[in-house]
Amino acid sequence: MAFKKPLASLKTSAPLRSSDRRKLKQRVVDRFNLQPDEGDILVPEGLQSVKFTTHVDEPGVAYFSEGDPLWFTLGKGSEDLIPTVYTLWKAPDLLPTLSTPSAVIPRLTDGADLMIPGGVVTHSPTLRINELVGITQYEEGKRGPPLAVGRMAVNGEELRGRETKGKAVIVVHAWKDRLWEMGTKREPRESVSLPVEDEEEEEEEVTEDNEEVKEDVHDVVGEEATPPPPSTAPSETTAESEEAPSLPPLSPDETSTLLRLSLIHAIHTHLSHLPPTSFPIPSSTLYTTYILPSRPSHLPLPTSTPPTEIDIKHSSHKSLTGFLRQMDKEGLVKIKEVKGKGGVGEVLIMGVGKGHKDVLGHKGYVTLGDVEAKREKKEREREREEGGRKEIVVTELWKPHQASVRFFEEAGKDTSTLYTHAELKSLLNTYIMTKALMNPHKQEYINLASDDVLAAVLYPPPPQGKGGGKQAVGSESDAPEFMKREDALKRLVKSMQAWHRVEVEGKDPVTRKGEMKPIDVVVKMRQGRKACTLITNFEAFFLSADDLADELRKLCASATSVTPLQGKGAGLEVMVQGKQIKAVTELLVEKGVPKRWIEVRGLVGKKK
Repeated sequence: MAFKKPLASLKTSAPLRSSDRRKLKQRVVDRFNLQPDEGDILVPEGLQSVKFTTHVDEPGVAYFSEGDPLWFTLGKGSEDLIPTVYTLWKAPDLLPTLSTPSAVIPRLTDGADLMIPGGVVTHSPTLRINELVGITQYEEGKRGPPLAVGRMAVNGEELRGRETKGKAVIVVHAWKDRLWEMGTKREPRESVSLPVEDEEEEEEEVTEDNEEVKEDVHDVVGEEATPPPPSTAPSETTAESEEAPSLPPLSPDETSTLLRLSLIHAIHTHLSHLPPTSFPIPSSTLYTTYILPSRPSHLPLPTSTPPTEIDIKHSSHKSLTGFLRQMDKEGLVKIKEVKGKGGVGEVLIMGVGKGHKDVLGHKGYVTLGDVEAKREKKEREREREEGGRKEIVVTELWKPHQASVRFFEEAGKDTSTLYTHAELKSLLNTYIMTKALMNPHKQEYINLASDDVLAAVLYPPPPQGKGGGKQAVGSESDAPEFMKREDALKRLVKSMQAWHRVEVEGKDPVTRKGEMKPIDVVVKMRQGRKACTLITNFEAFFLSADDLADELRKLCASATSVTPLQGKGAGLEVMVQGKQIKAVTELLVEKGVPKRWIEVRGLVGKKK
């Protein structure tokens, strides 16, 4: 597997030009026989391209959107686009699939290829060698999400029977591998029940001697991992479900109505409050960031279709473009269709109808986004209750350095120890008392002229150049006769080498050389008129860029991205669209970052 081990190198990401993004989208549309609006969803605006080299020195390019890798190529100059599992979770039918027993999945995620027999339960007989395929976990009567992507090592007809040995699929990427870890680390969606006709089709594709194949899973994963045979005893739940009347799925018109309702809710709660500078919005962003999270958590219709399965493909419009054209006619949105080179176009949302009668008369409801946010909040609260709040403790430290070493030797202290501010204050006071430097008339002053060692530390002589030279300002000759204790302490600290220690409950403390930098939260204007909030310097606080981007995307209902900063070891930058200082600050504090270590700057660069 290409991503079994950490990448050998990872270059700085770069925004994909609009022309290059349109070309990439057209390649996807042509290669996978998609509609243009489907291409907008799978190749959205704001893509970032990243060049990398795998652990086996194979070059490649990955394309990221909102923190997730969506596509990649392998090989020098290769134009063979491969979808990631993140993309396949959006479009499960993008590739033909094979299913494999649950016991095989851990081996695939560990980097193994899919073997035959024992590895393949169902498959399409039309598969051809070297064809890209997705691999799912076999569940009778259900279709699971793709968990791996690979190339066929044999033709589909060779998978039938027990005679064929060897590899069925050469896996190039899988859930939980290093490429997946570069994304937001979202979990796969749940399996969905197959319609009756699909279930019958799957049964026709089950490999011959299926029961014997299941018994031979140990050929792939070992004896101990062989899954137990399913129980044949009927359960009470099964009996009850057989007696319960089956509910019909949503019709295309009903799906369209619910998507329209979701758009109205999104306009009512979020889109109508966006500043004009937030527009235009790409159609794919509108769909994934605003419409889908606004789907009702409980459907107002008796149906077997779960809310999470309300999708534009199942509507009467069939495509996002068709849906938006209709919404434009109704005055709910104002769209602009932009044609690019080669006739490839994209749809932009120029504004929303916040004064539309349906928006003004809309009554809110609980959305899937609300349910997900509530679940995550409860999870965070549960973690705090179980282990207490993981407060991040930052301790500033100083080490004797250069001129200050002599002072610590004179005071009989270890010159290799790291000292806190309180310890330095106590040490200086003790030294002043021992050397009788305290001014008898004003005890807040010390007689600096009475101690050459302390004077040399606080006012060290400058380095001598060629032929000597005049002493610079701040040398020992310029040391004042009297000095306040607090000023002496400041100069002592300044003469030492700065260090810091960061501690989080449940993790080993980390001590590093250098001053501790606060997390920088700044609002800037990009592309001339769009405000965005940028977060940097968070890595030292044990915070993950991907986790921050994922939580802020849900919390702010705005697009986010993660971008490497320029320079060696410069770290990462998390971007969230809009002026989100309050939301970002509250999230950081909730994660245990002390407020004094959060530096906020507005559009004019002033601290807040």
